[in-house]
Amino acid sequence: MSTQRLRNEEYRDYSSTDVSPEESPSETLNNFSSSGSYQRFGESNSTTWFQTLIHLLKGNIGTGLLGLPLAVKNAGILMGPLSLLVMGLVAVHCMGILVKCAHHFCHRLNKPFVDYGDTVMYGLEASPSSWLRNHAHWGRHIVDFFLIVTQLGFCCVYFVFLADNFKQVIEAANVTTNNCHSNETVILTPTMDSRLYMLTFLPFLVLLVFIRNLRVLSIFSLLANISMLVSLVMIYQFIVQEIPDPTHLPLVASWKTYPLFFGTAIFAFEGIGMAVPVG
Repeated sequence: MSTQRLRNEEYRDYSSTDVSPEESPSETLNNFSSSGSYQRFGESNSTTWFQTLIHLLKGNIGTGLLGLPLAVKNAGILMGPLSLLVMGLVAVHCMGILVKCAHHFCHRLNKPFVDYGDTVMYGLEASPSSWLRNHAHWGRHIVDFFLIVTQLGFCCVYFVFLADNFKQVIEAANVTTNNCHSNETVILTPTMDSRLYMLTFLPFLVLLVFIRNLRVLSIFSLLANISMLVSLVMIYQFIVQEIPDPTHLPLVASWKTYPLFFGTAIFAFEGIGMAVPVG
């Protein structure tokens, strides 16, 4: 499809169940599944709404939750929650716009799926600015580059988190004590370096990467969500014990520490990479 056609066509927001100009209502009902199963345009093996919800929860809720208390400390007991609310609304709003644009170009170009780079490139080709239309391909490259950088950073954090926690569990299991009541450590058996644990987990993670069907991955996401829920309940139950009086905490922290809050909060809302694949 040419740039001229993209630019001249009137924009309409086609969602997954809207009727496009080239289709009749009956044809649209035949092309899409029932409300119990979400289906992309032209696909026959898409995920159900429950599987999509599982993937979204796993993509947006992770180890970043454990850093939110420190983030609120850097922003203030009042400024922190308000900033988190605003950032969450902005993140959800942007995800919605991104998914709607992807659906729109799927219908317009008669494609089953468009990725992040395609969505940006087609959007720039439909721009009224001639300079943006002529450099639309650069939009694809820029988005792909930053997507790789962000996902690489997030996944590295998860990889380190997994290795360090597994190492701590092994070390705790190898502890010997001479006092069962005070649990005083006498000998701590040395374990492998964290990098060796990372190397051990690497083959299994590589095998998971080769699974491209989200239906197959939904069972892993469900198990991960259950494990994470149980872990968070245990962690926060321990945290709230003997919690100090919050009235003595500052409502607004120093502006010098606010960037630390912003970085930690952005890490907690890092599910943008899952918006288009499951959308």
